[in-house]
Amino acid sequence: MEGTIFIGIDVSQQSNSVHVMDHSGNKLWQRSFANSLTGSHELVQQLLETRRTRPVSFFNFGLEATGCYGDQIAMFLRETNQIPRSEKVVRLLNPKQVSRFKKSYSELPKTDSMDAFVIADSLRFGRIGLKGTVVDEKYLALQKLTRSRFQVAKDLSREKNRYLQTLFLKFSTMVQDSPLSDNFGTTAIELVNEFESVDEIAYTPLEELAEFLNQKGKGHFVDPEALAKEIQKAARSSYRLPKAIQDSVNQVLAMQAQTIRFYTQQLKDYDKLIETQMTGIPNTLTSIKGIGPVYAAGILAEVGDVTRFKDQAALANYAGLSWSRHQSGKFEAEQTHLVHSGNRYLRYYLIEATNHVRKHDPELKAFFARKYDETPRSKGKRALVLTARKFVRVVYALLRDNRIYIPRQD
Repeated sequence: MEGTIFIGIDVSQQSNSVHVMDHSGNKLWQRSFANSLTGSHELVQQLLETRRTRPVSFFNFGLEATGCYGDQIAMFLRETNQIPRSEKVVRLLNPKQVSRFKKSYSELPKTDSMDAFVIADSLRFGRIGLKGTVVDEKYLALQKLTRSRFQVAKDLSREKNRYLQTLFLKFSTMVQDSPLSDNFGTTAIELVNEFESVDEIAYTPLEELAEFLNQKGKGHFVDPEALAKEIQKAARSSYRLPKAIQDSVNQVLAMQAQTIRFYTQQLKDYDKLIETQMTGIPNTLTSIKGIGPVYAAGILAEVGDVTRFKDQAALANYAGLSWSRHQSGKFEAEQTHLVHSGNRYLRYYLIEATNHVRKHDPELKAFFARKYDETPRSKGKRALVLTARKFVRVVYALLRDNRIYIPRQD
């Protein structure tokens, strides 16, 4: 569009490299500014000076959505009244798509100035997926909490996997058969920590082990003695750990259990903070049975204003809940992979929310079961992702129309 200039910003902790071009791709100027309030004011002043010498009617800003170093300048550019909101847009670009766009140039060097050029040129062409305008402050505040919670959830998941790997060394059958159903529950962790070896578990008097389970389980086990028998059977069929490494394995398990408890508590603390933050943000997503304030917050924080997506398919693509296409001649593959792009935070919260909602919603439950039966491998994972893609339609409609969810009646 004539009159529009494109401002590509390559962000780093210390500085922001800026490339400015016109609608024809001609470089107007290129310069680095300090990544600070002073540097951002200098950037705006130079842009205003450009407008004094050229017929500039619109400023199209773009920067990659990587890390936290771009948040401040993105908010500053959006909020500064030196450039009216009607005369600018600030966009966050998907780094993977920018990288793919860069590959279309032959032998382009890897420098901050070149990266800024690629960002500006990608804005000018407008052919790569844009992550949309900068999120409003009310959603940005929520986003900081939900994204931090996401990281804690991932850390907890990784620590649990490490714990299970170590537990296999000490009590292999417990990992394979899970006689206590939850290997991360208080009773399971106490059992592993308080008994030095599987031999000790296997040959402790049955009555003592049953009493131990009853005490740690706070009387919730229906038949502690039967459970004790099952655990001792598992212990007797487990591998034996050499004495030389037994103490080390016990110490590692104790430390890993402590880390799991820490992350679990952090997750609960984040949930409380998010619930408090959500009290000031009206939404209709919580009208869906299975979605509480935390999952609703995770979705809202990434979607922001849903009207920036032209339809539910655009929202699904933004979340990375769309599939690549493999077609040649008359052949078209039925089983393809998820696209390797999209907002991972939104994808995570949509999938987690779907996993809860499908347990209450008959339509989603039936859809999940059908896809589970149709999928040849990774049944549960793929069926859940396909169900989440269907669920996006519901999310989009509720946010677009601002209405509550009414399940379809049979």
